[in-house]
Amino acid sequence: MKSRNPKRAGISIALVLLTQASMQLLDMMLPIAAIALPGQSPDQVADWIKTNPVLRPAQGERLLVRKSDTPSRRFQFQASIMTPGLMERRGNINLIRSEQIRFFDIVNGVTKSRLEESLRSIYDPEVMRDYAKAEVVYAYPTATMIRRSQAKNASPLLSALQGELRQGKKYAYWVELLQTNRGIANSGQITIFELEALPSLEQKLRDREKL
Repeated sequence: MKSRNPKRAGISIALVLLTQASMQLLDMMLPIAAIALPGQSPDQVADWIKTNPVLRPAQGERLLVRKSDTPSRRFQFQASIMTPGLMERRGNINLIRSEQIRFFDIVNGVTKSRLEESLRSIYDPEVMRDYAKAEVVYAYPTATMIRRSQAKNASPLLSALQGELRQGKKYAYWVELLQTNRGIANSGQITIFELEALPSLEQKLRDREKL
């Protein structure tokens, strides 16, 4: 049906186009800190942590958030200029290189799915999609580590540590659980970090096979 008032119809179309343009401009003006991932400045990440509804840092907490309801149940989130497992600093020291989620829970235990769910709840869906499609480049304990763990005077870490490194298109991920002698993990961590650090961390973890 044609409009009875062409002038009014023209004004309506102009308003729609103006609204769309304004929304696009607003998207362009949104602060990068809304993403707050490795590669950003500590201030940007700290602002994101402060407003994250899941992390809810206490007064005085900035890049490190700790929560505990009992001594046997603890949670920690930490953004760092370094990648866990690697001691050297890379490039610009004024950029966050990794963000780690860590659980310690003697009551309920810690599972890989629980770590993945924490990743899903803290970050936006794009990160979880990148993680889900990421390729597993290294998983442990390997057969060699299990055989060595059965040798006399072998390190118990050879079979107690279970984890994997994943290579996504945007980020790398490190998941690790520490099993008890009962086969239940009481602690674990999942770390999101820059892809450029993946080869060094992979080599570091592979070297543990020689323990």
